[in-house]
Formats: sequence, structure tokens, C-alpha cells
Amino acid sequence: MITIIAIERRAAGEVTKGIMMSQTPSYQPPRWVRDLLRFLPLKSQFVLSGNVRDLQASEIAPGAVTTLPFQQALHNALREAGYQHVVAFNPLHGFTPVNFPGEDPAATQKTLTQLGLNVVDGRANGGIDLLNATLERLIELPGEPVALIVDFASCLINHNDNLTPAEHSLFTRALVLSHQARARPAGEQRRAFFNTVLWVVEKEGDLPDWFLINNPRIRHIPVARPDRIARRALAPALLRSLAGGESDEATQQKSLQAFVDETEGLLLIDMNAIAQLARIEGVAQDRVSDAVRRYKVGITEDPWLKIEKDKIRNADGLIRKRVKGQTHAVTHMLDIIKRAVTGVGRQGGRPRGVVFLAGPTGVGKTELAKTVTQLLFGDESAYIRFDMSEFSAEHADQRLIGAPPGYVGYNVGGELTNAIREKPFSVVLFDEIEKAHPRLMDKFLQIIDDGVLTSGRGDRVYFSEALIIFTSNLGIYRLDANGERVANVRPDEPYETVQRNVRAEIERHFKLVLNRPELLNRIGENIIVFDFIRPDVADQIFTQMVGNTLEGLKAQEMTVTLSDAAMASLRELCLADLSNGGRGIRNQLEVHLVNPLARALFDADARPGEGYEVNGVLTGETTQLLLTRQAEAAQ
Repeated sequence: MITIIAIERRAAGEVTKGIMMSQTPSYQPPRWVRDLLRFLPLKSQFVLSGNVRDLQASEIAPGAVTTLPFQQALHNALREAGYQHVVAFNPLHGFTPVNFPGEDPAATQKTLTQLGLNVVDGRANGGIDLLNATLERLIELPGEPVALIVDFASCLINHNDNLTPAEHSLFTRALVLSHQARARPAGEQRRAFFNTVLWVVEKEGDLPDWFLINNPRIRHIPVARPDRIARRALAPALLRSLAGGESDEATQQKSLQAFVDETEGLLLIDMNAIAQLARIEGVAQDRVSDAVRRYKVGITEDPWLKIEKDKIRNADGLIRKRVKGQTHAVTHMLDIIKRAVTGVGRQGGRPRGVVFLAGPTGVGKTELAKTVTQLLFGDESAYIRFDMSEFSAEHADQRLIGAPPGYVGYNVGGELTNAIREKPFSVVLFDEIEKAHPRLMDKFLQIIDDGVLTSGRGDRVYFSEALIIFTSNLGIYRLDANGERVANVRPDEPYETVQRNVRAEIERHFKLVLNRPELLNRIGENIIVFDFIRPDVADQIFTQMVGNTLEGLKAQEMTVTLSDAAMASLRELCLADLSNGGRGIRNQLEVHLVNPLARALFDADARPGEGYEVNGVLTGETTQLLLTRQAEAAQ
């Protein structure tokens, strides 16, 4: 698809048809074109690598920009430089002339004949052997300057480190000819021209190193992905093709800005595809962000729009039932969820939200992540969890994004990239982030800043629809002057002091230990510090856990109750040490209630329909419960 944008220059304050262009920078050819034009008189061969399968922005007339296939853009640059004939070769179609649309190809076809090629239906078949034989004739061909574009040159080699005789002969000949070639004057201005060979590859390393490296007669030119200027130059025409193009100027400008921002990192061919997708599915111009999202994640429906807002409004009580004593954390988390649902303040393709949950162990950080997942997607197990203690090794990033080509596991992909590709709408939990290798922090920075990761296989995976949650115990301890680990906060300190000290230690760790202050800046004010489990909250947690334990026995049609004395004894045993938070209470409850109760019921040969009362708790090497059967309790 070719899109032309005619940019009219008008007096200050006026705009082009419907879309303001006064801020659009004037068109400038891509850097690879400028580099090529600069070095054509100096080098006899070129290797162009990188973004060579994308459309390229090209100015076909003053103020008129179009997208062209790479080969056509390369042809236009060569013809602009003064080459009279351009021939293309690829392993499938052999040799074909490249001309301007509507131009008579007869002259270029004649060049094929001069090169000793058998021209049939305007082109000449040929493989690697014929290309090898043709190179020398091309370099020495007299007359008007000729350029040969060897496209898909990567496909000419099976194994770079083990060339076949034919492959080795081709690049040996090309290497020798690059030094033997001589520029000669041509055209009215008598400018110096080589008969030039241009190798087009995906990666510079696709060709033999000995052919390219340290060869003063060959110039490598990287072809970059489109920058913001190129995307902004093409965006208006693509948007005009969508419904709603008659909207007011401010709306159109907002849509233009969103389209340019959210296609950061995409190709021009992707932008064309997004516009085509929007036309097919009837997405209006002012909803172009929705078309970008559909293209990136491949899902038409947006689950974020289906979340019941009343559910979020009434979520405070639901969360507090599961996360006790963390009023500040619950309020802050709900604010972030509301931002994620409404999209307020969202920029580009960044994640829906990023949260850093810090604080003592066992205070509800992971529980809050589960509750949020339940709230958003109806299933608390729907979140994607990574225990970062498993990613402490130097090359742990390969587990997340996949091994690079040539390494074991390359075809498997990464655990994180695979998971997000399967479930782009999800809560992603990175648990105990401080245990991850510092090298992984760069990946997290990329996720937060750009909302995208490139897997080891080269696939781009988008996090734009994910809610990212980090949990950490950072800030609870610090190193003193002797390098010993000491408490940084204590349970007897007020929450304000705990919050201040934890945040200060987190900042110190990111800035001085990890040397990643930019990651902390991206998280911003979304660091939520949890409080210690205070005695009143601990009592609530204990009561709820005991209730849940006894309630679970009803599934087996058994009833167990605790006397006031037994409950008081259990409370004293389980709440004696709150240093491990709610998890510590659960552990003590297993020791002093769950295990001895299971033992007592087993020894009593308890059966469905029976009822029991725990009258006392005896402590020793193992805790014993005084259990009394109450037949009438089952009624």
C-alpha cells in the first residue's frame, strides 16, 4: 500500500485540511539514504542491514511524502545519485530490472543482456553460480553506471562458519572485485561512478566476517527503524482514511498525537496495517489507540472496559477482609486500579499500572496482589507470578525472555514473554524483587518505560494491558557501619516512621547498590509501604484463621468448637511473636491447633455427623488438645 501526504505550506496560523501540521518538522530523507549518497563516489560495494523489510519514507515531490518498499526506495536513491540502470537479484527470481513506475524497462533489460544473461519475459533466471559469474562482468561493464542490488543476500549462505565451495567462491570473488573496481567519470557533470554492488541483509553478521570487516572498499550502512519524524509525517494521511475524519481540529490533533506516541517502536508497515485493521473493524479516528491495542495484543475485546465499576467502588470492604490493618496500602492500590480502568494519565504503550509493594514479611503484600487479581478478572489464581529468588543468577534474564539464537532453549522462548503473549490482560507479580540479579533490572526498566520486551527469538511482546506488581522486603533491614545487618524499622514505631525509613532505604538501595535510580524514578510515587501487624490487627487475623480452620471441617460434616479457655490459650501462643506477621500467626496456628486437632480427631476415630469441643490446650514437646465428643452438636 502506498500512502501519499501532500503537505501544504500556508501562512502562520492556518492548517492543512483538517489536521494541524505547523509543528511537523520538514521532511528529511532517512539517515541510511543520506549515508549512501555520501559514500557512493567513494566505495565500490555496500552492505545494508537492519530494517530492510519495512516500508521506507520517501519524498517523491516537494512536500509530498510516500511509503515505498525498501528496494524501490533504494532504487530511487541510486537514480537520484546519477545511476542510469539498477538491476536487482534475489535467489528466487534471479535478475530483474528496477525502474520508476511507467518507465520503459527496455534499456535496463538491455543491460542484462550485456551482462551475458539470458533474458526471458523481462528477467533472467539465475542462482548463486550465475551471480558469481556475473559480478566480474558487472564491475568491468563500460558505459552508463549500473548498480546491482543483491536482495535477501542472507539466503545465499547456509552456515556462515562453514561455507560451501560455491558460497566461498562468490564472496571471494566479491572481495577481490571490491579492491579492483575503479570509479570512472560519467554523465554531463563527469562525476565519478563505480558499477556498484549493494548487499541487502537482515543482520550485518549474515555475511562472512572476512568479506566485510576491515575492508576499506566496502561500506556497511545500518537501516534504522522509523523515528518519530517519519511516523508523524505518515500518520495524518492514515488517520484521514478512518471514520470520523470530519471531527474538530482539536480532536484530530489529539488522535494524531496518540497514533504517533503509541506506535513507538513499530514499523511503517505496522502503521499501515493498523489503519487497515481500523477500517475493517470500523474503529473511528478518535479511537485509534484501540486499533493500536488490537494490533499489538491480537484481541478485539478489551477486558478492562468490561470490569464492573460498581465492583471497584465497593472493593474497599472486600479487600480489607483479606488484607488486615493496611488501610493506606488498600486506598493507594484502589487508586491505581481506578487509573488502570479509566486510563487517566496513561502514556503510550506503558503498562496499565506499576506498583511496588514494600514492607515486613507476612503483612499481606502477596495477598493484596491475589485480591486485586480476583477483583479485576474474577480468579485470584489468574495472575502471573515469578518468584525472583529463582532469578538470582547472572543469565537469569534468559529464563524470562528466552535464550538468544544459537543457545540451548532458543526455540522454547522465555517464561515471561510466553506468558504475556498468551495472557496480555493480566496481573504480573514479581515477588521479592530484591533477590533478582541486577541485570534483570534493565528488563524491568524496559517494561515500565516502553511497555515492550523483545524475546530471545526477536518477537516483540507488549505489556500495555498488564498491571505490574513488584513486592519486596527492602527497607526492613539495613547494614550498619560494621557491615552487619540490623533492623531498620521496628514494630513499636509509628507507621509514619516505618514508611519514611523504608522508602529511604529503598532509594538508597536502588541508587547506590543497584545503580538503577532511573528504575525508581519510573515507579515514582507508586511505592506502597505496608505497616507491621499491630496487636489489634493480629487478633483479627487470628480470629479469622481459626474460623476458617473450623469452617473447613464442615465439608466433612463434622463440627468442632473451642471453649473460651482454649481460645484464650491459643491466642496467647499464636500472638506471642508478631515478627513474621500473618504468616507467622498461621505457622503457630498449625503447630498449636491444626496438627494437634488432626491428631486428636484421628485418634478418636471421628466420623461425619459427630461434634467435638476443644476444652483446653496443653503445651510441651508437642501441643495436645483436650477434646470432648458432643453427639448433640451434630444436630
